[in-house]
Amino acid sequence: MSKNYGTKRIVVGAHYGLRDWLAQRVTAVLMALFTVALLVQVIFGDPIGYEKWAGIFSHQWMKFLTFVVILSLAYHAWVGMRDIWMDYIKPVGIRLGLQVFTIVWLLGCAGWAIQVLWRI
Repeated sequence: MSKNYGTKRIVVGAHYGLRDWLAQRVTAVLMALFTVALLVQVIFGDPIGYEKWAGIFSHQWMKFLTFVVILSLAYHAWVGMRDIWMDYIKPVGIRLGLQVFTIVWLLGCAGWAIQVLWRI
């Protein structure tokens, strides 16, 4: 006769829950604040042109803030896409392929955006 002590638990899933929910909210708030700050500079300033646009991003603090927002956007998109792939794509090989493609795509987009930012 075998004795079973404790509860039987099925341990499945990645258990990202609260951490990813919080990351989504924090990155969304950061991107929203950045967008409002940028719109205020564009709307209440001189007419927009290349000189004004380059002037906004010429300050080192603005480049740093934009860099942080680019990374936040990439992470925000990664969490969302990863959750979509995990929820709706059941074959492991296809899901892994889509996740790798998503990571490569997001890193490429973030790298390109940072390269454009530092050219100004």
